[in-house]
Amino acid sequence: MTVNLTMAVVLAGLYAVGFYLLMQRSLMRVILGIVILGHGANLFLQVAGGPPGEPVFAGTALIEAMVDPLPQALALTAIVITFALTTFLLALAYRSWALLGHDEVQDDVEDRRIRAAERRREGMDESDEPDAEPAEAVAGFEAPEASEEVPR
Repeated sequence: MTVNLTMAVVLAGLYAVGFYLLMQRSLMRVILGIVILGHGANLFLQVAGGPPGEPVFAGTALIEAMVDPLPQALALTAIVITFALTTFLLALAYRSWALLGHDEVQDDVEDRRIRAAERRREGMDESDEPDAEPAEAVAGFEAPEASEEVPR
């Protein structure tokens, strides 16, 4: 089996764009990243299936000329899973938009508290990081006082 260079480049591009969008803070970009990754997975399964061949019916073609139906079945399954995940994420994004008025994923207050406690333990100030915001400024929540003991 030979590797088609064009398909390899297209697959690499789809996966790169999909993972890049998946790492963004906007929920719509995350959803687009998952959709693009789903398309990349479908294309990968079709490329892995090999070149087209004869349908798999007993007695209609030589065994060497028949195509493997498993990648096609896996691609159909991947399409259904991607569609279900996309509709679920779209519902979550709509709910987030309705409640908050934006689709930006915010930092968790507890994560900031743990990060600040670890910095104090290491002897660093919170002001060492240039983009550090006070924990109270995140999502309008008031952060609890950080204790010296960090739960694991």
